[in-house]
Amino acid sequence: MLPTIALVGRPNVGKSTLFNRLTKSRNALVADFPGLTRDRQYGRARAGEREFLVVDTGGFEPVATSGILFEMAKQAKAAIAESDAIVFIVDAREGVTPQDHAIATLLRKSGRPVILAVNKSEGLGPERSAEFHELGVGDPLPIAAAHGENVRDLIDIALDACAPLAAIEEVTEEGERRIEVAVVGRPNVGKSTLVNALLGEERVIAFDEPGTTRDAIRLDFERDDRRYTLIDTAGVRRRGKTSEAIEKFSVIKTLQAIEDANVVMLLLDATSGITEQDAHLAGHILEAGRALTIGINKWDAASGEQRETVKREFERKLGFLGFAEQHTISAREGRGVEALLRAVDRAYGAAMARLPTPRLTRTLQLAVERQQPPRAGMVRPKMRYAHQGGVNPPLVVVHGSALSHVPDSYRRYLEHFFRDAFQLRGTPLRIQFKTGVNPYADSTARR
Repeated sequence: MLPTIALVGRPNVGKSTLFNRLTKSRNALVADFPGLTRDRQYGRARAGEREFLVVDTGGFEPVATSGILFEMAKQAKAAIAESDAIVFIVDAREGVTPQDHAIATLLRKSGRPVILAVNKSEGLGPERSAEFHELGVGDPLPIAAAHGENVRDLIDIALDACAPLAAIEEVTEEGERRIEVAVVGRPNVGKSTLVNALLGEERVIAFDEPGTTRDAIRLDFERDDRRYTLIDTAGVRRRGKTSEAIEKFSVIKTLQAIEDANVVMLLLDATSGITEQDAHLAGHILEAGRALTIGINKWDAASGEQRETVKREFERKLGFLGFAEQHTISAREGRGVEALLRAVDRAYGAAMARLPTPRLTRTLQLAVERQQPPRAGMVRPKMRYAHQGGVNPPLVVVHGSALSHVPDSYRRYLEHFFRDAFQLRGTPLRIQFKTGVNPYADSTARR
């Protein structure tokens, strides 16, 4: 296993800034707001020839006894328990606080090696860092996460404090590929509860408050010898509702997660029905061309009337998602969750399917025999052969003449025909028309 380094500290000391610098990414949201990170986020990093895992945690409030701060503290404690070394980050400009003392006491009891990083030290003298000796967790190391000052030294010290590298082994399999699954939906539909049910542990905060998840959290797990990466995303509200700056960042991260995923799980709420925002989010998934499975959550809590309403509204508002499997689930009780995961496998298989050119061409010919494309004036489009142009989503390129005159209705007919012929359940399918060059066009123009 790779060594794991956890970043802990009170809110707004620069943990996510350091996480992004170490992972050379922007996976953790960074803004001048305390409490932006709430769940623990994992990333792979490298220092020279040494690779390691780094864990970003929410602002640590050790004395919290209830509410979201208590849940964030639980996540931070879980990260401490699974780490090989801890980087305790404090703020040089604010100095030592009572909260820093409380965190230091807890870290001393953890038994893990602790490296004290005094962040935001740029432009300050060494005496400003010296006051942090009173925390009793070792010598303070001044750093500037935003500018990279002393960050390499910090990580070298942390890695040296981990288990010897000779004892560290990472098992990898050649050709192995994880299925990346983004879990999306409106706020408070149960996304984090579903993620925890799939993982079999409380890895992300599931709290009865809309907007609890603000970042897009990536979580690896295995089931039946298949490897997945779940992306728990923030709930996406209507544009007029995203007044808070942090929430606007979260929406962007959710949309990016959809673009990056292989399969999207769209979660709906059976108790509140299908909303326009559900349809808007579904439209974005379709535009991105992502394979899709749909989970209708809280089915156990919905009345008979609510269930019938959801079925009617789905046909009316989300009828364009007819290619996707629907499953009624209860994430809290774990009902239907395994069936939803199997649907992810089928959707992924369909999205990555390889379609032989001879069979595609025969299918195209059969579709044209059953229904020819309509005439456009004196011209009728002619379709000669088809081949596959890409995957995720599958792209079928149709060659012929006068194909620019093919109407959208016939394009949709071909999409349904190809999907049924190749049993591509769970993925959109794209049709692209290519008209051959007329070799007599120049001579005709000269006449």
